[in-house]
Amino acid sequence: MSDAARKRVENLRSEIRRLDHLYYVEAKPAVTDLEYDRLLEELKQLETENPELLSPDSPTQRVGDAPVEHLVQVPHVVPMLSIDNTYSREELKAYFDRTEKTLGGPTEWVMEYKIDGVAASIRYEEGGMVMALTRGNGKVGDDITHNIRTIRDLPLRLVGEKVPDVLEVRGEVYMTNSDLADLNVRQTNAGNEPFKNTRNVTAGTIRLLDPAIAAQRNLRFFCHGVGETKGFSAENHIDFLKEVGELGIPPTPGVQLLQNSAQALKAVAALEESMPDLPFEVDGIVFKVNRFDLRNELGIRSKSPRWLIAYKFERYEATTTLESISVQVGKTGAITPVAHLQPVEIAETTVSRASLHNADEIERLDVRVGDVVVVEKAGKIIPKVVRVEKHERKSELAPFKFPTHCPVCETKLVRDDGGVYIRCPNPSCPAQLRQRLIYFGSRTGMDIDGLGEEFVDLLIQRKVVASFADLYRLTAEQIANLNWTRKRKGKDGKMIDVQVGQKNAANLIAGIEASRSRGLARVLSSISIRHVGPRVAQLITKAYPTIDELQQASPEDLAAIHEIGDAIAQSVHEFLHSDYGSTTLKELAAAGVDLTQPIDANEAEKGPLSGKTFVVTGTLAHYKRDEIKRLIERLGGRASSSISKNTDYLVAGDKAGSKLEKAKKLGVEVLSEEAFKTLAEGESHDD
Repeated sequence: MSDAARKRVENLRSEIRRLDHLYYVEAKPAVTDLEYDRLLEELKQLETENPELLSPDSPTQRVGDAPVEHLVQVPHVVPMLSIDNTYSREELKAYFDRTEKTLGGPTEWVMEYKIDGVAASIRYEEGGMVMALTRGNGKVGDDITHNIRTIRDLPLRLVGEKVPDVLEVRGEVYMTNSDLADLNVRQTNAGNEPFKNTRNVTAGTIRLLDPAIAAQRNLRFFCHGVGETKGFSAENHIDFLKEVGELGIPPTPGVQLLQNSAQALKAVAALEESMPDLPFEVDGIVFKVNRFDLRNELGIRSKSPRWLIAYKFERYEATTTLESISVQVGKTGAITPVAHLQPVEIAETTVSRASLHNADEIERLDVRVGDVVVVEKAGKIIPKVVRVEKHERKSELAPFKFPTHCPVCETKLVRDDGGVYIRCPNPSCPAQLRQRLIYFGSRTGMDIDGLGEEFVDLLIQRKVVASFADLYRLTAEQIANLNWTRKRKGKDGKMIDVQVGQKNAANLIAGIEASRSRGLARVLSSISIRHVGPRVAQLITKAYPTIDELQQASPEDLAAIHEIGDAIAQSVHEFLHSDYGSTTLKELAAAGVDLTQPIDANEAEKGPLSGKTFVVTGTLAHYKRDEIKRLIERLGGRASSSISKNTDYLVAGDKAGSKLEKAKKLGVEVLSEEAFKTLAEGESHDD
């Protein structure tokens, strides 16, 4: 065996693992299937010629095991408990209230999807995968290592230099809807019955005795929990997910950190709205206490921990035929394809339309007009097409061609940089104007009583409104004399033209007048700035309470606000300085709309750190990182994660690095831990 052969084997393994991670975890294939197969074949050949180089964690050993005779039961080192469920918002709130009362006050919560798969525990020792178990009865599980080794997004050996001595991760084995569709084609071609859903096929596959069959089914894994560990440093759930991701294990996606239960309850709706875009099945949302020490304080019941709960949805699905696909233009220009279905009953409602979300979703599903599709409705979520029954496709159907130009204004469409949405970039597009005005008048917008879809359509059709500011220039006389088509009262219910009338006009004008004083945060969240909803607008206007101050803020200033990332900061800055955005705000100001944010007496907690922005860096002796951030906020300050010219103080512990250097360059005052304590106690820190 030559050193060249050994080196080539090591390089091939490293490259194949990298490609597996890109393909299965990040969904970013870097080479063609042919190129990948050639690399794998070369590695197999070298291992055959040099058998002493073969190792159990080689990518060639994904299906290296012989079939097992039966599944062996193995005790869990740390019990693998189940999760308490609730289907009610009221019960969810009661759980939060009980838990935070036990802990003595508000605490950080982690919110994540409840993946509808099969629970598994996977154990690594000295970096290598040694065992995988089902949940079983929580104390004893079935050994399914031979099948888990076939999952390509799970490393057989952890990556990185600092690998823990022992790491046992818990998570969900699952299958994507598109993989199930492809599997069912193979099933029917082989004369077998198709599988009903992703969970059933996953549950059956991980218990197969032959790993070669499991390897063909393309199972996947998301990590969401931890069992026994040795040499692992994370002290909270967010850091744990970050660290396992760095070791090559895919963490559960879309996780959000929330500062208290009130925020958690408000955030549920946003996560629900994003569920239809997911390529896998979800049957709820899981809430967990973030800090591990607080979890220990709460303890466990006989079958479930007290520090987490699942808020679940009733799910219903039906099979029907896709009759056509149309596209709609949204308030930010996003082009959304809509499936028009042969009407079908789901959960006692007739469903004839479902969202297809975006062009990538159509391609991922490979959905075509004439296909038999599975439509799902979960909780209050709008119906979605989850899968195409490709095995029912009896003839060649034409792929759907996504439009290249806006169907309303004919502007050439553009795709978001690095994103999935295709948009009409024309802010004057009539379809966008309609959707923006409808949202502007909604309860979550400026809450203009009377400004519904019917009135918006009338005002646009009669060309009396072409912008937000135009609403504030309307008079009751203008509106009262307009005619609109409405259904006549009575048995025939015919559509007739009638005048709006003084009463309807006066009600609308009163609603518009009342909205003038909603404040800057409400305006920002109502004018359809991408990524800006009520929560983001509140955070931004807390830091910049007037439009003049906000327009002077740089993207870096905005990103430095706690919970505001680079993408949101860039979106806000671009809007404020675009022709459309600056004109919109100038016109609203000229029309008498209040573009300042009043200080909320309930939020403006006065304290020695009131109004000051702090960044913390380095290793602290007296505080944990999340503890000092909570203290800053409790005393009226803002805890940020990045340094900018608007930072008031940098609290620097041992081994402070680049943030300390940047603070010095920007002239930001640097505090030692002792100086911070003095300031927090309300005393001067000057000598």
